Amino acid sequence: MSPRLSLIIPAYNEQARLPYTLSELEAYICREQIDCEVVVVDNGSQDATSAVVQQASVKFPALRLLRTDRRGKGCAVRSGALAAHGDVVLFADADLSWSVEDLPRFADLVDDRTPIVIGSREGIGARRIGEPAYRHLMGRAFNRVVQALAVPGIEDSQCGFKAFRADAARAIFSRQRIDGFGFDVEVLYLARRLGFSVQVVPLRWEHKSNSRVAPIRDTLLMLSDVVWVRLNGWRGAYD
Repeated sequence: MSPRLSLIIPAYNEQARLPYTLSELEAYICREQIDCEVVVVDNGSQDATSAVVQQASVKFPALRLLRTDRRGKGCAVRSGALAAHGDVVLFADADLSWSVEDLPRFADLVDDRTPIVIGSREGIGARRIGEPAYRHLMGRAFNRVVQALAVPGIEDSQCGFKAFRADAARAIFSRQRIDGFGFDVEVLYLARRLGFSVQVVPLRWEHKSNSRVAPIRDTLLMLSDVVWVRLNGWRGAYD
C-alpha cells in the first residue's frame, strides 16, 4: 500500500547536517504516526552522505537512499519525485530550514481541487529568520525577473518546500529538464502550462549557515535557467 506522503530530500555533501535532520524527522514521524516515506537523493556527494543515510535507515525503516550523478539539485529532486510512492510528493531542503510540523499541514492541503501547495517566505504570515539582508535583496531582484518572464504572481519561486499530488508530480517532473537551482521556476511554469492550480502558503523559514548556494554565481546561473524555460516553452520542448 502506498504511503500518504513521500518526502524528497536532495543532498550534496550533507554528511554534517543530515544526522540531525534525519533524527528530527524520525522522532516526529514516529511520534505523530505519519504515513510517510523519506527519500534522500544523494546528488553525487564526495563525502559520507550516502553512508549517513544508510546508517540512519537501520532504525528508521521509512528512510531510503537514492543515488544520482552530480548534475544539480533539479536532477536530484526530479529523480526522487519520479521514484516516489506516496499520494503526495513533497520536496524539502536537507538543512531543516523548514519546520517538521509543516509536513502534515502541507500534505493535508493537497487534494482533488488543490494539486500543488508551495511554501512562501514572503507575504502575510511568513517569517524569515537570520537571513542576511543582501541575500534577501538579491532574491527579491531575481524574483522580479521570474515574474516578468515565467510565473507572474509567484513572489517566492525558490522556497525549497513544495508539495504535489502524485499525478501532478508525475506530469510535471517527467517534463522538467533543468538540473540546476533554477528548476523551481521550471516546475511552476510547467504547473501553469499543464493547468494545475497552485496554492501559496506562508511558512517560517530559518536561514542556515554553510549554504550550498553561492549568491552571485548561482543567481546568474538561475537567470540563465529562466531564459531557457521560456525558450523551451516557445519551441514546444514541454509538449
